[in-house]
Amino acid sequence: MVNPASNQMISESDLIDGCIRGERRMQKELYERFSAKMYGVCLRYAAAAEEAEDILQEGFVKVFNKIGSFRREGSFEGWIRRIIVNTAIEHFRRKTYLQPITEKEEQTVAGNSFSVLDALAEKDIIGLVQQLSPGYRTVFNMYVVEGYTHKQISELLGISEGTSKSQLSRAKAILQELVYTHLEHKKRQPGS
Repeated sequence: MVNPASNQMISESDLIDGCIRGERRMQKELYERFSAKMYGVCLRYAAAAEEAEDILQEGFVKVFNKIGSFRREGSFEGWIRRIIVNTAIEHFRRKTYLQPITEKEEQTVAGNSFSVLDALAEKDIIGLVQQLSPGYRTVFNMYVVEGYTHKQISELLGISEGTSKSQLSRAKAILQELVYTHLEHKKRQPGS
């Protein structure tokens, strides 16, 4: 946001200070500056746009409530992202969507390759990930996108490491099937 008095961009430090003081204008600026990127994060965890919007709103309420605890060490955007991801995780923990997978299913999908995603646009990938069940989608995002370990996922979601591993394995297998179906469908469309 350009400061009308000085015609300059508001610095991140001034933005944080203004939000700590509860200034609505600064809160609006912070939201406008980061909401589009964070909405993309929410979409990866949500089944639909409305659910992503709910997670985004809940996450930004937490950002505004916790902004005084930001130590100004490291990336401010990264700090916001962590709050949004944790909000998405909490959202799904409340709904307890995680589905146990049998050992046989885990062995069936364990060896699948996942490089086919390279052929898709980001919006296509998000659309396919949204088709996963909430449990699979959450573990997939936490492990593949956010970089959590299975131990961390098990602690955050209250599941065993084995369940986390099997959820990820099954999510990859389902995604691989969805990707192949998507690519085959695109091949059959005129003009492809």
